[in-house]
Amino acid sequence: MRTKILVALGTVLALSWPGVAHAESHDMIRYASIKSCTTKDEGAKACGGWRLVLHNGKRATLPDAQGVAREADGSSNGYVPAPIAVSGNGMRVAYLTKKGRLAVRTLGGGVTEFAKDALPKVAQYSVTLRLSDDGARLAAGIEGDDGPAGARIFDTATGDLLGTVPAGVSVLGFSGDGDELFASAQAEESVTELVVYSDTGDELRRTTPPQVIAVNVPQALAGDGRTVASLVAGAKAELVTYDMSGDQITGRKKVKLPAGDVNMLDWTGDTQVTAHLTSGSSGGTRMTIVEIDTETGAVRTRDRYTVLRDSFVFAACGG
Repeated sequence: MRTKILVALGTVLALSWPGVAHAESHDMIRYASIKSCTTKDEGAKACGGWRLVLHNGKRATLPDAQGVAREADGSSNGYVPAPIAVSGNGMRVAYLTKKGRLAVRTLGGGVTEFAKDALPKVAQYSVTLRLSDDGARLAAGIEGDDGPAGARIFDTATGDLLGTVPAGVSVLGFSGDGDELFASAQAEESVTELVVYSDTGDELRRTTPPQVIAVNVPQALAGDGRTVASLVAGAKAELVTYDMSGDQITGRKKVKLPAGDVNMLDWTGDTQVTAHLTSGSSGGTRMTIVEIDTETGAVRTRDRYTVLRDSFVFAACGG
């Protein structure tokens, strides 16, 4: 599922990856974070390496991961973090190594390092990584000077390239079961289209959704590869579902959401979506994760946590 990098506003005793005991390795990753440092002009920049915060309170580092992004010529950008993504189940993390290679590490397991040419030679901050909920599939979207420059889909167990999607398409994430890639594209007159691809890059369906779906982002694609969910936030919050194949709204359920902005939305069951909501406080960015029954609108809080205060950005697991 999609992972989202957020701007956050302080110290972490990081545990190196080999130091995470095997018994603890099955505790999922909550989020990855990179530290914020002050620049000469009193601004902020990313510094150091990526840190993983687990559900059990332990923290781990990724010693082989690139922290601050490099330019296409290999020089350091100095300010922006390199891309990273955490799978929805919190068991895998995708990143770029210090050698510039695309890699996926399994918590408590090994690392799959992809081919040298798995990605084009571009600035690392031009790459956006998206893992499926189970971490079996990885999509790497490339941002060009004129917008999205295409995406590549990989098998994370082997590093093999499965397929590509064309330029002009922005990757939103994977379907609930990971079999399809969900994306958006801008048609004429700035009309938003939603597009579904197979994991080999074949276009399966494309539609122009109604405004209630198009303007309420993020959207999420169900495991059936056709049902889209969107959350209308605010005082009259509701969960809206849309059938891409029939081009019709299939459900509108009133929901009672906790305070915060909807940051991530994922299908986590046949009749369940999971939403991540963020809110700011003096103690740092707060994350609240809720599960919503798509048939009844019932909302259950699954988890709450506060992101490390010294974070420049963080990438939370989806799902």
